[in-house]
Amino acid sequence: MTIETMTSKQRFLAALNGEALDRPCAASITSVVNFELMDIVGSHFPEANTDPEPMAELAASAHDVMGFDSVMPIFGIAQEATALGCVVDFSDPGNLPTPQYAPWADRAAEIRLPEGFPDSFLEDKYVKCSLDAIRLLKAHFGNEVMILGKVMGPWTLSYHVYNVQEFLMDTLADPERVRRSLDVLSEVPIMFAKAQLAAGADAIVWADHATGDLIRNTMYRDFLLWRHQALVPQVPAPVILHCCGRSLDRIEFFRDAGFDMYHFESANGAEKMVDGAQGKIRLAGNINNPQVLMQQGPAEVRAEVQRAIDAGVDIIAPECAVPLQTPVQNLKTIVEVCRENARTQ
Repeated sequence: MTIETMTSKQRFLAALNGEALDRPCAASITSVVNFELMDIVGSHFPEANTDPEPMAELAASAHDVMGFDSVMPIFGIAQEATALGCVVDFSDPGNLPTPQYAPWADRAAEIRLPEGFPDSFLEDKYVKCSLDAIRLLKAHFGNEVMILGKVMGPWTLSYHVYNVQEFLMDTLADPERVRRSLDVLSEVPIMFAKAQLAAGADAIVWADHATGDLIRNTMYRDFLLWRHQALVPQVPAPVILHCCGRSLDRIEFFRDAGFDMYHFESANGAEKMVDGAQGKIRLAGNINNPQVLMQQGPAEVRAEVQRAIDAGVDIIAPECAVPLQTPVQNLKTIVEVCRENARTQ
């Protein structure tokens, strides 16, 4: 017979620390929300991105409906963007919000934080929404379920306020302007992370998309590695790096950057990533979204989850925010397989 002897939060923290578990941990690291889940809960976009009550209700359903060991109320990557001067469309009921105007794209623009920062940042509607949702989740779950916060690191924030194409071109054409952007924006994730922890988050997901799909691994080493080494220890809680895309060629840097865990994509083989981590950084992921979770069925999900468990991935999770068309049953299957792998008593 199998028996669960840990709470969800205990299980997540044990996995994060490389300790013994009663069964593999199944988690929502970035986002597991989808249209079907919205209908079940009665909380939909856009309100679940802009109002704390529906945001918290939808986030809580990752555990209450699907059984995941963690909840994440910040579903997208743009929650802090308006507070930095970006224009973001939060009105679309069928998509996650994304920045549409980058204030630093104009080369005449001064690279600096907005007037009134940090107070103006913390008073921003969408920042306050995230913090209030975390408070509601803490009141709902107490210490039973892992509550994750999320911040964008200086590289991803630069995509938002600088424009992705211009920023990446300037890594070669004007590296000093890139460094200035990273310098200025490094203050933001630290402050936002601390605010989320004060609101009740137990750990922070730090998204910095310095992916192999966009930049060489040496650019991560030269522009970001030392920054992460300086910034991450300032967060008084576990920090989980999220970086999409191909990253096997930079795991040697990620494992020395100070993060407790790396959330990685299915473009990277689980066995190779475990080998590359060398036990210096824990791993979460890497269940495929577009082919397996969205388009295939529970049998294929089951096989994918078992492969990740057998490879030694510490926390089993979708590789990134799941497509909104993903069926709830496929996500429940992740949890079911983890439960089936419980230690026998």
